[in-house]
Amino acid sequence: MDDDPDASERRRLYDLDAEEKFLRGPQSRWKEFVRATRIYREFFRGFRALHFIGPCVTVFGSARFKEDHPFYAMGRQVGLELARAGFTVMTGGGPGIMEAANRGAKDAGGLSIGCNIELPMEQAPNPYVDKVVHFRHFYVRKVMLVKYSFGFVTLPGGFGTMDEIFETATLVQTGKIRDFPLVLMGREYWEEMMEFLRVMVARGTIAQEDYDRLVVTDDPSEAVALVRDAAISRFGLSYTEPKRRWIFGEKGLFGRGGAVTRR
Repeated sequence: MDDDPDASERRRLYDLDAEEKFLRGPQSRWKEFVRATRIYREFFRGFRALHFIGPCVTVFGSARFKEDHPFYAMGRQVGLELARAGFTVMTGGGPGIMEAANRGAKDAGGLSIGCNIELPMEQAPNPYVDKVVHFRHFYVRKVMLVKYSFGFVTLPGGFGTMDEIFETATLVQTGKIRDFPLVLMGREYWEEMMEFLRVMVARGTIAQEDYDRLVVTDDPSEAVALVRDAAISRFGLSYTEPKRRWIFGEKGLFGRGGAVTRR
């Protein structure tokens, strides 16, 4: 154990500072190699941790809404409805909307996952996750939030939430992932953004089908029905249990069954 209780925090902040330096531009070849190795290890840890979590839906949203906010209540209901529909609920693992969705999944006895990002000021994992996977790099974390999900529900949020939903929309637009549902919760909050997207359609910078891909609703049941019907019916997805292999040390890995495969 460290004699200095602040030593581990200083090491963590040093690592974050090292990431900022890494993104400034070219470094020495050795430093680039070491960083690439660390990034690979982070991907590998994520793949290993999340391989057996079952059919997933990712919920995006702000970390800033408190328990008494209507958007928190909406997020909690979304998590509950998703769990009742048989989905594992995945979030960024932090407070606010993320906590609410994870909490709703726990309310329904469902599986609740958090992909937590390590930051200087925030964020500690919320107490409602069955499994938390820690990441230092936003781009690794975002890959995990998309890779294992078959639908995306976005509640009100800021820069991070906008980044997540529009990166997902871009992946669908460019055919990098299938046309899984992208649902926005909170009509009033998203109204002006959707108006600007209509301007983009009119100017030809996105297609009408890109606009139509984003479905806006205030009803958690409607949101979950859209995800469920598309993920199961439209894409012909079914649940199978991937075989755990002792040679990879997978016998004791977290998960209670179910990955989604195409029939």
